[in-house]
Amino acid sequence: MKVLITGATNGMGKGVARILAANPEVELILHGRSEPLLRQTADELASLAAPERISTLRCDLARLCEVRDAVQELRSAHAGLDAIFVNAGIGYAPRRVETEDGLDAHFQVNYLSQFMLTLNLLDLLEGSKHGGRVVFNAPSFGELRWDDLQLKNAWSYEFAIGQGMVAKRMFYTRLHELYSSRPGPKVSCYGFEISKTVWTHQIALIPLPMRMMATLMKGLGRFISIDACGEIMAPLFLESRDASAKKSGRLVTFKNGELRDCEKNPMVLDPIQRERLWQQSLLLCADEATTGAAERLRQP
Repeated sequence: MKVLITGATNGMGKGVARILAANPEVELILHGRSEPLLRQTADELASLAAPERISTLRCDLARLCEVRDAVQELRSAHAGLDAIFVNAGIGYAPRRVETEDGLDAHFQVNYLSQFMLTLNLLDLLEGSKHGGRVVFNAPSFGELRWDDLQLKNAWSYEFAIGQGMVAKRMFYTRLHELYSSRPGPKVSCYGFEISKTVWTHQIALIPLPMRMMATLMKGLGRFISIDACGEIMAPLFLESRDASAKKSGRLVTFKNGELRDCEKNPMVLDPIQRERLWQQSLLLCADEATTGAAERLRQP
């Protein structure tokens, strides 16, 4: 199994990487924006995995030009993939940041750049003998503000994070819809929500009152570690083709030992709004290869 993890140097991505690295059948591609952190993470995993089973991909998702380069790098180095964990993202931020592409940083990093990355790698997943799959870290909250997608008029970090989450859920639902309607190889595309909040490095970035509250909640058992998160999520990348296919198009979580559906947002469930976001995303990417990859999925 060859698995690409976006945002592999911290948080959930790192937790999943640690568990998968211990499996001798798994080859990992670790994505991050910091070369030193990528080297540090690869070194940490060296006790669990042989060096030839770990490679790195440095790419700043806040720059679409780097995403294009990352796609080319991946396609040149790897003839195929078995899974992608769409996980990278910005959490708390004190203010809105606009990228060099003129987009809200949360929208671009948490959603649009991974829309571009994923679309351009789907054909590599289609040839997987294990059953290609894309698993999204996409909790069940958020709304899109159609009249202000880049949140120039009214920004908050909570809304910015939520907008990226709902966009990802609309994306994988649309992918599932397209794959279901065409013959040939399929790729399972679905979201997974951890039922508890994961204790990550983001805690150190939030304001002191929020950090104190988080610490209190941790003491009450409301948080789980990144390793516990990895234990929960790693089997999703190792399970059979059929088991993965049954989850495709859904937002699922494990609760009380059971797999449960948790998507209730009318925006995600509305095919017209999903198609609207799909077209808007292609326009924002303004990339010929990405548009071509999207058109390929529509072909019979």
